[in-house]
Amino acid sequence: MEDSVTVLRPSRPVTIRNDETLGAAVRLLAEKGLGALLVLDANNKLVGILTERDLLMDVIGHYENYETLPISRFMTPSPETVNSGDTLAFALHKMDVGGYRHLPVVRDSRPVGVISVKDVIRHVSQLCKE
Repeated sequence: MEDSVTVLRPSRPVTIRNDETLGAAVRLLAEKGLGALLVLDANNKLVGILTERDLLMDVIGHYENYETLPISRFMTPSPETVNSGDTLAFALHKMDVGGYRHLPVVRDSRPVGVISVKDVIRHVSQLCKE
């Protein structure tokens, strides 16, 4: 648990601009088979995260024509993040307390990766095999 989050080999972040629509976000999530998109501003700084949970809880069934609605209205603004030097224990604590399944890994407010609960479970499974 004292290893840095880099042992999880954070996946490359898939991003979308904050002025895009939910339709574009849904297509990107489906195309890439992801559970979360990182939302960037015009300066490529992280300003939010949009997850499949956001879509299921706040959009689907509430809006008939959601495809044209702005991402910025439904994303989680200023998401919790970790740095690549942060420990697994620190990241897991953030995930547990916040109920998050995805955490952006950032450097200078710019995303460099994403870690997920699935990544942590995979890592712990590998340790158990050893």
